[in-house]
Amino acid sequence: MTQTSLSAVLAVALTTTALAQPQGPPAAGALFLDVLVAAAVEQTRHQVTYDGSYRVIPYPNGDVPANIGVCTDVVIRAYRAVGIDLQRLVHEDMRSAFSSYPALWGLKRPDHNIDHRRVPNLQTFLKRQGAELPRSRNGADYQAGDVVTWMLPGNLPHIGLVSSTRAASGRLMMVHNIGRGPQIEDVMFNYDITGRYRYRGK
Repeated sequence: MTQTSLSAVLAVALTTTALAQPQGPPAAGALFLDVLVAAAVEQTRHQVTYDGSYRVIPYPNGDVPANIGVCTDVVIRAYRAVGIDLQRLVHEDMRSAFSSYPALWGLKRPDHNIDHRRVPNLQTFLKRQGAELPRSRNGADYQAGDVVTWMLPGNLPHIGLVSSTRAASGRLMMVHNIGRGPQIEDVMFNYDITGRYRYRGK
């Protein structure tokens, strides 16, 4: 997401929230969720090629080029809009507790270029932050801004963010990138859910 489009997301989210709360400023939590979800949905309006190849990126607040990304980048970019840099947070946590993270890639030490872009690492981080919630097949248990992880056929981990938009089914739609770029779709229960998280930062 470019800085211009991010600024537009913030302006729309703040304006919408203010209009919905005529008797005073909204709670910080409401602003947080509005901006988090708006930043995720904004990504669906841009062309993004699915590309998870290893890239050297700046640290902290590093990102791959805006026109490429994978499922984790949807979540990373949305959280960055509310001032939460998952690249830095995951890296710092892995430095202090490397053995607590999955040993799936043969690494001997944390790598800030890629660690936060891997679903199992994000799951571990969110769980270690106390953000994990019981898995559920009841759509009423989910709130806008929740993070959901799945296991796709072929044992492929996947991740997305719950939006505030309801589908015809009555379920909240998910913002995710499963290969066609960021999309907002009614797919909450289409795959095997492996995790549900509600993370608002420290």
